[in-house]
Amino acid sequence: MARPLIAVPSYPRLRQGKIPGWGTEAFAVPALYVDAIRRAGGLEAIVITEALDDDLVDDTLDRTDALLLLGGGDLDPATYGREREAKIVGASTARDASELSLTRAALARGMPILAVCRGHQMLNVALGSILDQHISDTPGIEGHGVPFVEDGAQINEVAIDPETRVARAMGVERARCSCHHHQAIEAPGKGLVVTARSADGLIEATELMDPDGPWVVGVQWHPEDTAATDPAQQALFDALIAEASTFLRQR
Repeated sequence: MARPLIAVPSYPRLRQGKIPGWGTEAFAVPALYVDAIRRAGGLEAIVITEALDDDLVDDTLDRTDALLLLGGGDLDPATYGREREAKIVGASTARDASELSLTRAALARGMPILAVCRGHQMLNVALGSILDQHISDTPGIEGHGVPFVEDGAQINEVAIDPETRVARAMGVERARCSCHHHQAIEAPGKGLVVTARSADGLIEATELMDPDGPWVVGVQWHPEDTAATDPAQQALFDALIAEASTFLRQR
């Protein structure tokens, strides 16, 4: 049987000269995500997050079997109806619009979804949630790493609710997770339920509430960072590919 094909929306357009030796602009995704997909037995389809109208969204999802939403820059607060309250880093209105369209269309189709860090925020915003724009200044919130810098990751322990999609996928109820983010959801989006928290109470994972619904999981941490050496983190990608394989067979 053919390997399932995973839609992976790209980072925003990289400016000319950003990649040494390249004389043109470029599109890219971090290799760690692709490595994790390949280890799990899937194949990636990089989706350029520019000018994705409804027809292009449908064409993309017609040809793929699951959606992987990546980390990256902050969502523009306008996507969840708020004014900017703090420094927003790396926002891209084109990427926001494309990923919102892809996420909502994938949910409507019942496609499997794994959403990571920014992707976790995107999934929840697509379902009506809002974000805390700068958790780093919130009393009682512990360190969650520093985004957008080298070596900004911090390993935090996350408690996972038993008998959830996340717990079943990872095979653990406590996990050491790589974190580097300064934003987080304030509450789960419509139809989602909180399934993991850090010691300071921050929401670390959400998933589709309906146990008979599609496999839709979001994690605030970065499983791709340690998936090559931590089987529990790789297992999230394994679960996504297994669900994508089922989705492919049922087409």
